[in-house]
Order: sequence, then structure tokens, then C-alpha cells
Amino acid sequence: MGSDVGVKESLAREPVLQLSGVEAGYGRIKALNGIDLEVRRGQIVTLLGANGAGKTTTLKTISGLVRASAGSIGLEGREITGRRASAIARLGVAHVPEGRHILRGLTVRENLELGAFTVRDPAVRAQRMREVFGLFPILGERQHQDGSLLSGGEQQMLAIGRALMHGPKVLLLDEPSMGLAPKLVLDTMKIIKRLNEEEGATILLVEQNARLALRLAHYGYVLESGYIRMQGDAATLRADKSIVQAYLGT
Repeated sequence: MGSDVGVKESLAREPVLQLSGVEAGYGRIKALNGIDLEVRRGQIVTLLGANGAGKTTTLKTISGLVRASAGSIGLEGREITGRRASAIARLGVAHVPEGRHILRGLTVRENLELGAFTVRDPAVRAQRMREVFGLFPILGERQHQDGSLLSGGEQQMLAIGRALMHGPKVLLLDEPSMGLAPKLVLDTMKIIKRLNEEEGATILLVEQNARLALRLAHYGYVLESGYIRMQGDAATLRADKSIVQAYLGT
């Protein structure tokens, strides 16, 4: 039994996602300048910084929407740098982009089914659909409604549920609270916490509400102008007022 515990602890310490010296940008504009970052199994890691710091670009580079010009990105030890976004998704990276991107004209159920495009087994797809409806009952109630007609909070649930249909190894969440009323922001953060604590989800979170993100996360990185300027245990970062004021603008 002792050896089994040791193996489980070792797996828990393994980085699911690891970036080493990653550079990326848009044409001649460099947005990331040698990013080193890792997300360990079962962690919520938050990526913080002012607008234009490179947070969204980091997520897009991981998921293959932006191509890295230098450095290495590893998923469970497998090199994914330079792969197409569709291939990276098949390997287990699910990206919930800023703005949710719910497809107009498709029902809630059809939007969710799109998240399982890599899953061939219909029994697995059906099971994941039941799990998503269990997590978000309102989506089950409105599964035949046009997804674009849901409220902002419900659309965020749908976007997260669509990503979960994929069965991801790591979930990339970009500004999940953007545009939501304060109560819905708290509800969304509770959902993220529940995913992590009850489902064991590994999450890289970009969030405009720095204080809230640091209460939720295990570890944090602070980006400034494409550089990692600060990193550490989330509780430590949260307690340091000078860090919050200087880097997070709150």
C-alpha cells in the first residue's frame, strides 16, 4: 500500500503542462518573451497581469491557435510545439476562449456535441453529456434551445461544458468572468473550484479579477509585457500587497 501511495503522490507532482522559453507574437510584434510555466496535475494555476501582458496569447500558443517562434511546450512529457490546434485538442488540451463563442443557430445540445468531436465512442459521448447536465442542470433543461439565446452566465456554463465533453487533460480558461454580473462571477468561480476539487480537473486560468483568482488557485504567475515578472504560491502572492498593487492593478 505504501508504494501505491508513493506512486500516486509522484503522479500528482508531475507537470501536465510545461512551457520552457516560449516566444510567440503577431508578425513583428513579440507578445511572449521566453515564458517558463508549468501546471501540475490537479492544480489550478492562474496567469495574471494587465491588459496586453500576454495572457491570452499564452493560452492561444498552448492550444496551437498562435504558433510559438521559439521554446518548447510539453503535455504530459510529449512535445506539442508547432502542432495544429486540432491535433493539440485531440491530445487533451481544451481551450475555453474569451467571449465564450457559442455558435448561433445550434442548440445547447449541439454546441456540447461539438466539444466531443474527438470522441468516437457514442457511449462515452452520452456519458459525458449526462455528466455535463449533472454539473449544469440548466443546460439539460434548455438543451433544445438555441445556445446563443442563453444568458451570459448560462453561456459560460455551456462553454465550459463544451470543453468538458472533450475529456481534457488540461483545461484552459480565458477570462471566464468577463461581462458577468457580480453574483454570476462568484457562481462561475465556484464551478471552477468544484471541477478541480470534485473532478480533479487540471486548470490554467486567465482571470481579470486578480484577488478572486488568487483565492481560487494553488499557484500564480504574473505576466508583464510578455515576461514572467513574478510567480509563487497563490496564498503568498495574495498576501503581498505590494505585488498586488504593482503588478495586478487592484
